[in-house]
Amino acid sequence: MVAAAAAVALAAAPIAAGSDRTSRALTAPGCAVPGTERSIDQLYRPNMRAAIAYAHTRAGDIAFAVRTDHRFYGYRPDHVEWSASMVKSMMLVAYLDEPSVAHRELNGYDGSLLWPMITQSNNDDADQVYEIIGPGALYALAARVGMRSFSTQSIWGETHVTARGLTKFFLHIDSYVTPRHRGYAMAALANIERSERWGVAEVAPHGWKLYFKGGWGYGTGLIDSQVALLRRGCSRVSVAVLTMFDGSHAYGKATLRGLFARLLRGMPTFKRDAPNSAR
Repeated sequence: MVAAAAAVALAAAPIAAGSDRTSRALTAPGCAVPGTERSIDQLYRPNMRAAIAYAHTRAGDIAFAVRTDHRFYGYRPDHVEWSASMVKSMMLVAYLDEPSVAHRELNGYDGSLLWPMITQSNNDDADQVYEIIGPGALYALAARVGMRSFSTQSIWGETHVTARGLTKFFLHIDSYVTPRHRGYAMAALANIERSERWGVAEVAPHGWKLYFKGGWGYGTGLIDSQVALLRRGCSRVSVAVLTMFDGSHAYGKATLRGLFARLLRGMPTFKRDAPNSAR
């Protein structure tokens, strides 16, 4: 219990000044959550104690983090795990930023690769995208974001990621997409097919737009992880939960649901989305 308390105390400190220039530049001054007169940090703090206590009851290798524009919370946030299909969100951004793609309309070929790669987590399409962009594009994107400990492999699913790095990427993922294709990228991340909407998608608070990507290997229980952005107007919260060695896919999905439920508990809820939260 002492270790858990220490983890919460250290992780709950505000992000150091100068560590998130892109995030701060895109945050409206005095941003209030639509429907309230207060900022997300005034309204919400993740229940880290409950999440850590729950993690200690679960099998597997677990790490997680929560980030807003001004605060960061984490449990083993720098612990490196395999990305599995979560890296497809980075592949999407890198592909759209390719010089041959960034300044033209997307065509049928682009869509035949990108949309199923994200919404259906199609591995064959991901293989083709990875061959097109190459590992250098992912390293370049990770450097832009400031994702420390990132490294990719010849097998893209074995890309090394951390909860800290993933939340940093997702908090303003749209800012890393070339403006011409920003709407397309966010639409894909908002339209994960129903059969893959477990974990965070089951417990996301009402009135927030959810963008997310999961990774679960081949459903063996080796990996069950998700990273998400919750957005309402100018307010944003990103959350990543990484698990490995769960024993079974069903057990891993239950762990995800339990952790996200505890981490997101206390977020304000609303009957409808804010008008500008669906971009």
